[in-house]
Amino acid sequence: MSAAELSAVRLPPASAAARRRRVLAVVLRDFYVLRRSVPRMLEIVYWPTVELLIWGYLSVFLQARRVPAVVAVLLGGVLLWQVLFRSQSEVSMAFLEDIWSRNLLNVFVAPLTAAEYLTGVVAFGALKLIVNVALMAAVALVLYGFGLFSLGPGLVPFMALLLLMGWALAIVTIGVILRFGQSAEVIAWAMAFAFQPFAAVFYPVSVLPAAMQWIAKLVPASYVFEGMRAVLAGRALPWRTLGAAAVLDLLRRTVPRAPRCSVRHGRSATARRPGRPRPPARR
Repeated sequence: MSAAELSAVRLPPASAAARRRRVLAVVLRDFYVLRRSVPRMLEIVYWPTVELLIWGYLSVFLQARRVPAVVAVLLGGVLLWQVLFRSQSEVSMAFLEDIWSRNLLNVFVAPLTAAEYLTGVVAFGALKLIVNVALMAAVALVLYGFGLFSLGPGLVPFMALLLLMGWALAIVTIGVILRFGQSAEVIAWAMAFAFQPFAAVFYPVSVLPAAMQWIAKLVPASYVFEGMRAVLAGRALPWRTLGAAAVLDLLRRTVPRAPRCSVRHGRSATARRPGRPRPPARR
């Protein structure tokens, strides 16, 4: 055994270096699966490109009818929506693939904490998201002349807030699937779209009914897309509303406890062995 291997074995399990190795192991595992699967690699490119083409040429049509600033608003909405949707779906789908391949028990038997598992899955999903958004931004620039960097410095807080919301939704999704089993896996696709009407991706919040506007105030993404339209209209970046969105995202930091608690207390429906009877309900 080499000196490097001996040093790796001797790392204390709770040390930062050991934690980094375990997180990197999750990232490498997902990378090896992606590298050997052509359909998974195509899926990174296919759906975002199709959506961008549909909305892009619709915006070109509307602009030809003298609808002002429609290209920038629609394409900016599509690109930023992909940040939210993909950050949620990539993490949720990675977890579902562990369920479908019957690998979930192996993950939790391994010396890997729930936080390390989630960190690895989120890190690999972020790498895929970077490739996804870079490709869509290039297509938008070549076909429609819209540059994502036209949003200016606001692009950084916009993407950061959407990433935080997407990851929070993904962890909620994982917690629900752990608790209720594979029958709840449809939530992995529906979760982000449940928030889309209130996120005001393609229209201002003011067009919503009064009751929906109150709900939209609790959705961080609504402040992001309102800020995007303000910047594209030539107004200053609304730091105050973005601060409100950041507060809402931070309030969701208690959400990641759901998967850990479900596994710790033995309530995971997905981890039950086949044929094992359910425990009797408590009275």
